[in-house]
Amino acid sequence: MDSSAMTIFLVDDDQDDQQLFEEVVKEIKASNKLLMFKNAVELMEHLNQENIVLPHIIFLDLNMPFVSGSECLKEIRSNPRFMDVSVAIYSTSSLEKDIEETFINGANIYITKPNDYAALKKTIRNVLNINWHYHKSGLDRKTFFYNV
Repeated sequence: MDSSAMTIFLVDDDQDDQQLFEEVVKEIKASNKLLMFKNAVELMEHLNQENIVLPHIIFLDLNMPFVSGSECLKEIRSNPRFMDVSVAIYSTSSLEKDIEETFINGANIYITKPNDYAALKKTIRNVLNINWHYHKSGLDRKTFFYNV
């Protein structure tokens, strides 16, 4: 794996969305490592294991069974071990209350799921190319909501 490869986690209960996301990540850079989880419970069980490689970024759907993406975000941000992990909310919702809540609870960026492959590819490529160290330090409401 080259030094610029990223470890990416996707948490989404929609299998079709998972497949599209996986295709895009492979197309962008084959050396990226993608792990997918169908819900927040699976993600947290994995993250709480000893000696795992933490992801560079977690793409987190909001509307999932068992534990919502918002609740999962709060759990991630309450653990100092995950402080350097970027969290991208990746949802069909564009409700202002969801955007505001996830901003307040520590997500790094909010992405509404694009509805076509080209837009999805552009979105994922742009998000993966963000300099997250800079982006985290300069986080504000204007840079939080990503729109294609």
